[in-house]
Amino acid sequence: MPAPIFLAIIVIIIVQLVLKKTALGLYIESVGINGTASRLVGLNSTLIKFLTYVICGIMAGIAGVIASSRIYSADANNIGLNLEMDAILAVALGGNVLGGGRFSLMGSVIGAYTIQALTTTLYAMNVKADQLPVYKAVVVIFIVILQSPVFKKMLTKQKSKRTSGGTAVEGGK
Repeated sequence: MPAPIFLAIIVIIIVQLVLKKTALGLYIESVGINGTASRLVGLNSTLIKFLTYVICGIMAGIAGVIASSRIYSADANNIGLNLEMDAILAVALGGNVLGGGRFSLMGSVIGAYTIQALTTTLYAMNVKADQLPVYKAVVVIFIVILQSPVFKKMLTKQKSKRTSGGTAVEGGK
């Protein structure tokens, strides 16, 4: 097995332990859900956001080292081309809300595997590499629409219309 897989597994385990077994994970989640309420409770929201960005920067650096080890020649212009779309899609497919708040690291890992399966499937269907971001963007837009509060309100209204319409019919008979 390649060394980057071992490195990724080690990083995932460490981050999972930090997020689930320390207060920092709870603080990050509470600031993500409602930063103002967290600040009023006494948490330093600015410091917690800063630490979160530091952790994200370290993870991005590790990912950059892994990505640069996978290429045969150094091409600084194209090393991370279109990876941001895969990252957003993996997080969204993992069940994480894009607006912040609750998150699941293992859900994001499963989302990353799903993205790789989608990419492999599209390649098997003879889709050109230039067209892959379009298909992935459609999936991202679909997930964002499903997570939007307006769409959720619309679904709630539709459900209430169905249930009230069904009970009105039953009450009339």
